[in-house]
Amino acid sequence: MGFYDLSKEARDILVKTINDDITYDLSNGNTQHITRYFSDPDTYIRKTGYLAIGKCFYSKPELQQTILSSLNDLLNSKIDKVRQTVVNAAGEIGKFHFKTVQHFFDTALFDKHHTVRNVVIGSVKKMGQKNPVPVLDWAKTYLKHPDKEVRREICHGIELRGRTHPQDILPLLKTLEFDEAKRVTDTLIHVLGQITYKNGCLKTVVAHLNTWENKTLVEKALDEIVDVHKRYKKFAVLSQQEAIDYIDANYNPIN
Repeated sequence: MGFYDLSKEARDILVKTINDDITYDLSNGNTQHITRYFSDPDTYIRKTGYLAIGKCFYSKPELQQTILSSLNDLLNSKIDKVRQTVVNAAGEIGKFHFKTVQHFFDTALFDKHHTVRNVVIGSVKKMGQKNPVPVLDWAKTYLKHPDKEVRREICHGIELRGRTHPQDILPLLKTLEFDEAKRVTDTLIHVLGQITYKNGCLKTVVAHLNTWENKTLVEKALDEIVDVHKRYKKFAVLSQQEAIDYIDANYNPIN
């Protein structure tokens, strides 16, 4: 039975049990319960497990080193779901203590399993939103990595910060404007679209795109921006036509 097959009362009991079991493991130098929850086939049970690790890290400072040591050990697990959940747990810690867990992402970016690598994207998103300076500094070091999948994952990972603060990620995105890998440029165009529909963001993005040199890519990005304003019309500040009018009036490339 999955997490959301349970009644609310039963879910509350299960969450408390998971929190208690994980705290017990950490207090006694074990990982038996942690491994069980981290490898559970149910996404929400795994999520409860990694959230429990995050809560414990902040509420019980005396267990912080034990938590990091346990996560280090579990990152070497042969079970993909365990490694995946370790990265999610590290992401909870990295929201406020990125340097402490940076090495988890340096390793997980190159994991043999795609689900583990993909979780890096999600973790970078949530960390970058809360703790942008060290996370974006770290991300920048991978934007010229020879592996196109690494570049793509980092580009995607910094998107969430850009949705509210596009000025923070636009200089990083610009380093990819002449990337030769289609998977990377497709992701770049997608991200440029995603960071335009909230209040004031289109103005920031268009102003920056005026400085880009790859006009072919920019034209595709502008098409994506217009399309996003249609797909996200319930959430976008501007209508699609208003976005078109703004771009027509303000996209004036320097060269």
